[in-house]
This record gives sequence, structure tokens and C-alpha cells, in this order.
Amino acid sequence: MPKAERKKKPLIQYAALPYRIEDGHPLVLLVTSRETKRWILPKGQPERKLSPHQVAETEAYEEAGLVGTVFKTAFAQFDSFKRLKDGREVPCTVRVYLLEVTHELTAWPEKDQRERRWMTPGEAAMMVTEPGLVRVLLDFGGRFN
Repeated sequence: MPKAERKKKPLIQYAALPYRIEDGHPLVLLVTSRETKRWILPKGQPERKLSPHQVAETEAYEEAGLVGTVFKTAFAQFDSFKRLKDGREVPCTVRVYLLEVTHELTAWPEKDQRERRWMTPGEAAMMVTEPGLVRVLLDFGGRFN
């Protein structure tokens, strides 16, 4: 099969789904992407010396200033697209790890590049544009009904 016809494996990214419980109800935290300012989960690509859940935990710190307890097993995954620096979009599978937030820092590496906001899972589902992420957020929120 010619190279052009072969399907490339999708990129993999690991995301944190930061949450906290207030009065028995879950809240989740979204951040804005750096370039398009879309609401997203903190996420990043695999790193050689880190396990997937550690990547998710690191991205939550770098992108949102969050510290907490990350679950070692993925909660969910969804298909998406990653926009490359040259403008192309490539298929991407995002594995989502729950992060129970214990501390929010006032200063963090990407503070000046992103916004962060707490909201209900339902509100978050209305803020994001990726259908797979909508499903993940609603599924997470539904576990508390």
C-alpha cells in the first residue's frame, strides 16, 4: 500500500479532568487553549520518563496551577484533532485522568497564557466544542446524580 494511503496512528494525549466536590456536587475546571482560547482540559503529549497519569498531573500544574491526587487509571478517552504549528489538524486520541484538586496555586508556569474557570460538568459541556469531551463531562457529572 502506498504511503499516502496508509492510515497513520492517531497521536496520543493525556488530559487531566480536575474536579472538586462542593456541598455534595461536582465542579470541574477548564482552561483556555493558548492560541484559539477554546475551553479545554489541561493535556499534553507522552513524555519519556512519565507515566500517562503523571503527564496529566503535570499538565494540570503547568496549564492551570492545580495540585491534587491523580487517578492512575484512565477515566475515559475520546477522539479529537490536534492543531499543529503549521495549521494542519491531525487525529488525536485523548485519555482522561481524574484529578481531585487539593490546592490551587496563585502563580504557575502558564498563568499569563490561559484562563481557568470552575463550573458544573453540565456548564462545562456547553463551553467545549469537542463532542467526545462533551460526553466525558456529562458522564462524569452523571455519576453524582
